[in-house]
Formats: sequence, structure tokens, C-alpha cells
Amino acid sequence: MQIRTRLTIQFLLAGAIIMIIASIAIYVSSSRFRKEDFYNRLRNKALSTATLLFNASKDDANRVLKVEKNTLGELQNEKIIIINLYNDIVYSSDEKKEIKVENNVLEKVRLGFKVTYYQDPYEIMGTLYYTDYDRFVIIAAATDAEGSLHLEKLKFILIIVCVSSLLIFYIVGWFYSGQATKPIANIVKKVEDISITSLNLRVLEGNGTDEIGMLAKTFNKMLERLETSFAVQKDFIAHASHELRTPLTSINGQLEVLMMKDRTTDEYKSSLMSVLDDIKSLIDLSNRLLLMARTGAEGPGNLYKNIRIDEILWQVQEEMKKFNSEYQINISIDESLTDSDQMIVAGDEFMLKAAVSNIVDNACKYSPDNKVDIKLQHIEKWIEIVFEDRGIGISKDDLEKIFEPFYRASNTLPYSGSGIGLPLVNQIIKNHNGQIRLSSVIGKGTIFTVLLPTISL
Repeated sequence: MQIRTRLTIQFLLAGAIIMIIASIAIYVSSSRFRKEDFYNRLRNKALSTATLLFNASKDDANRVLKVEKNTLGELQNEKIIIINLYNDIVYSSDEKKEIKVENNVLEKVRLGFKVTYYQDPYEIMGTLYYTDYDRFVIIAAATDAEGSLHLEKLKFILIIVCVSSLLIFYIVGWFYSGQATKPIANIVKKVEDISITSLNLRVLEGNGTDEIGMLAKTFNKMLERLETSFAVQKDFIAHASHELRTPLTSINGQLEVLMMKDRTTDEYKSSLMSVLDDIKSLIDLSNRLLLMARTGAEGPGNLYKNIRIDEILWQVQEEMKKFNSEYQINISIDESLTDSDQMIVAGDEFMLKAAVSNIVDNACKYSPDNKVDIKLQHIEKWIEIVFEDRGIGISKDDLEKIFEPFYRASNTLPYSGSGIGLPLVNQIIKNHNGQIRLSSVIGKGTIFTVLLPTISL
């Protein structure tokens, strides 16, 4: 069921319930008012008749009856019965004796209760009348054809009004729901035009303050992220293809040259060593690409293992020296670290080791002395790792793009590299809820600062 149809039905049901409740309340109130008014008139007529009868002398009986006949015309089919204390009928205008009076009715009236009951087609009431020497029960009956007719007319009118109102509610609800869902329909129509080749399109945000506007804003932000993600993915594939093609082309060329003629053992060894270097470079590049894809896919979270950062640094120092004996990696621990628990973070040991290895490798590779100084210190709830080298440095323009995949600073072209290391480091640190700070001066060196949140044990 469409939202517009659902809203219309809800609007119609709400209107129907309101109209039915209001109509019932009007009808019940009118019926109660008719009944109370009728019985008041009946009681007044009964009392006035009794007053005329008991205040007149015997000689004036005919006059009383004449007055009664003139006044009884106000109520249709009015009957008055006056009964004394001994249940004898003192006076009765019910010549045909149509009104039945039970003893229990008389007893209730004498006890002071207001007694009313219905005897088709009469509505009957009983009341007490006091004289100086006695008290009498007056039974008054009449038919209220006019009042009943008014109620029937009122019922008919209310039914017509309810039915007409339901029709109006349906029309208004359909129009209202159409206006309410129009922005959503516009968003749906616009979304249908958006495809993988047109992620630059955006939906209309309207005033941007109501729920639909906020939905449109959220959807546009999602489109921006998707567009950025697809652009990064496209660039990543393009750069990765290029980076993979280079060593593969080199390997292919060397092998083709090698196969062109017979060569000496030394020449074969030299060519194979060159091919082996290209294969190692290709393996390293593939590992970095896979690691970058993994870090991007996993995102933050699921980092529950407790890891000591100082142990990561010592392991990297040992492994990097095996990789290149010329690397000088100096590690110092600040006095602010008074407890080993201050160096514990929650994270992935393999990922953190990969991040530190990339930073150390870059610092040593781009420094003439192949040296990096690492300082570990504690600042409030953070463990801070500072990597400082005296290498070629990074320009201000390059600093803004240094964490983009496959981007390499202009002064690093003479050095081997793929431009994956620092983007990988950036993603790993973000996944560990950390921060990265970078400052550099061309020709003087670079300071790379990593902040990771510690855990409380």
C-alpha cells in the first residue's frame, strides 16, 4: 500500500471516528434534554391541575374541569391521576383507564423517589403533592410525538452530515496526503535518474529543516560519499594497474631478452637476480595493496586485543635491521611513562606493526644517514609516538596530498616507492581511533607524530 493511500485512509478513519463520536454525543444530549424538558412540563402540568382542583370548592368543580380541559391541550394525550394515601383515586382524566399504576410505583413516589417509566405510547411520571391535611400521589402521562419527531429528524440530519463529512474527509485527505508525500515522490523520481554513471546528481532538499529535507540531505551526503568512494576506487584501480604493469613489463622484457640467445652462467645469474628483484618488488606491492584493501574494508571496531606499543617498536627495529643493515633506528622512552600499562592500546598487532614499519622505512629511506629517532611518551589518555628524521623533507603543497593513494612527493622520484605506504598508515591509525600529525621542512627532515588512545586496566 502506498503512503498516500495509507495516509488518506488514516485521515478518513480519524475523521469518521470524530464525526461519529460527535454525532452520538449530540443525539444523546438532545434526547436527554427532550426527556428532561418533557417531564418538567408534565410535572408542572400535574401540579397546576392538582392546585386548581384542591383549591376549588365543590361548587366550582365544573369550572375546574373546564380549566383543566383548556390547559391539557399543551401536551398530547395528557392523563392526570390523583391518588390519596389509601390508594383511592381522587381524580382521573384517564376515562378509558389506559394508564396502569402499580403499587410499587406509588410506594417509591411516597418515599420521595423521582419515578418515570414508559408505557407505550405514554411517558409517565409520578410526583407528590402536599396539602395542609394530606399528601397525594399524582401520576401524569402524555405522549411527546413532536419531540420524538424532532429526534428522528436530528438523527437523519446527523447521518447525512456524517456521510457527507466522510466524503469530504476522503477528498481532503487524498489532497493533503498528496501534498505531504509530494517531496518524497520527487526524491524517488530523482533517485531513479541516478546511476553509477551519474553519481554527481543530487536530490532537492526543499527547506532542509523538516524530516523530508533532512532525509534528502542525508541521501545527498551518502551520494557524496559514494561518488568519492567510486572516484577513489577508480583511481586506485588505475594506479594499481600501472604500478603492477611496470614490474611485470620489466620481468617480461628481461626474460624475452634472456631467451633470445645462449648466454654464460654469469649472464644468466645477473639477469635472474634482476628478475628476482622485480618479483620481490611486485610481491611487496601486492602485499601493500591487499593490506590497504583490508584496512579500508574492515574500518574501525573489533579492536579488542591488548597490545604494548613499545614491544611493537622493538620488533620493528629488529626486523628492519635484518631487512637493511644500514638503517639506524633509535628508540627512547620518555619519563612520563612510569607504568607499563600506559603503553597498552586496543588494536590489531599485525596492522600496527605494518603502520610503524612503513613510517620507519620512509624515514630511513629518505634520510642520507638512514637514521630515525623514535620517542615514546604518555599524554593524558594518549600514547604518543614521535618519528623524527633528517631527510629530504616534504613541501607544503605535497603535505596536503601525502595521504592520497599512489601520490608521491615531487622530490621522491629518484627513490623507489609506490605511494601506498602513508595512505595505508593513515587508514590503520584511523581504524584504531588514533590521530596523525605531520610537520616537515624541505632539506631538514620530517616529524611524524602518531597518537593512539590507551586503555584503563
